[in-house]
Amino acid sequence: MPSSQAAAGLDIGAVQAALRADHLDGWLLYDFRGLNPIAADVTAVGRQGGHLATRRWYYLIPATGEPRGLVHKIEKNALAHLPGTTQRYAGRDQLEAGLRTLLTGIRRVAMEYSPGCAIPYVSRIDAGTVELVRQSGAEVVSSGDLIQRFAAVWDEAAIATHRQASDKLYRIKDRAFEAVARRISDGIPTTEYDIQQLMAGWFRDEGLISDSDPNVSAAENAGNPHYLPTAAAHRAIRKNEIVLLDLWGKLDRPGAVYADITWVGYAGPRVPERFAKAFAAIRDARDAAVRLVQESTRAGREPRGFEVDRAASEVLRAAGYADNILHRTGHSLGETVHGDGVNMDDYETHDDRRLLPGTGFTIEPGVYFDDFGVRTEINLVVAPRDAAVTGPLQTEILALVS
Repeated sequence: MPSSQAAAGLDIGAVQAALRADHLDGWLLYDFRGLNPIAADVTAVGRQGGHLATRRWYYLIPATGEPRGLVHKIEKNALAHLPGTTQRYAGRDQLEAGLRTLLTGIRRVAMEYSPGCAIPYVSRIDAGTVELVRQSGAEVVSSGDLIQRFAAVWDEAAIATHRQASDKLYRIKDRAFEAVARRISDGIPTTEYDIQQLMAGWFRDEGLISDSDPNVSAAENAGNPHYLPTAAAHRAIRKNEIVLLDLWGKLDRPGAVYADITWVGYAGPRVPERFAKAFAAIRDARDAAVRLVQESTRAGREPRGFEVDRAASEVLRAAGYADNILHRTGHSLGETVHGDGVNMDDYETHDDRRLLPGTGFTIEPGVYFDDFGVRTEINLVVAPRDAAVTGPLQTEILALVS
């Protein structure tokens, strides 16, 4: 069974019930040449054999009544797989008239829009299209929580693929640290790229795929959260240096969803106090974030992304690391490593979307310096009245060499 409502067949009745609960008159899904991948995911437009989608299309799900669409005449079957009626246009005037007809009776309509671009991951509709919809008489509001329900919630089969991917990532992480330890102990020169390529091979052995080879960062490169070694740009891994591994992947099958983890080792026998203190702070920040999610869900409350970020960042600031925070606390997971759901963010954005049962995401606080950085990354999956961490928790930096 697929991971999202879209792949399984859009449940119009469930969408309409959500619209009524949120006091919305409709959800207007729109795309032009892939600008709005959320709409394409929810509707599966463009994944239907023989039907191109190179012109603007609109699909309205009203709170009551039959869905209705608007497509270009040369792509008249673009929405044919979806329930409802379809109006066709050719010229610009016909498009604008068709949109006014489509929105007849609609006062408040949800679109992939975020006021002030507060959540850029939701903000997929260009300003001109928002203006056009407003000129048709409708107020545009954010579809953020609708996206959560109908594009980011995993079914049991998807959760199973996440757990399998997670188990495989932890095995690869262990093998990578063992390879670093062995080479350092035996005096064999090695680089970030060497270890990365070993890991890439283990990905293939484990049946995992990813959008990138994993990250291996040593010393000052660990202080750059988005560093990635390449054949042309990498450094040696030397004794008595931090080694950070960040790896993400999913099973190579339709509907599989990602797992994403980060662990930190030290290529020496005794971790320096400065490194250990920084890691203790991010560990405690991570645990505070997990605790907030679990206590909230067990009490029957759906926590919001910004609250989780605040729980973690308060710990880091209290420990004296306010200036060393460079990113949010976590991100949504899905069929892409950065999914369409809520992010744990009150730092880069203010994400007030709810963590719903069936959603998966990362918790990954980090602190960064000119000469090193540390991050701990785990995954959580929310269930009704609970939330589970789907892998081991790192409690201290691993001393890799005795």
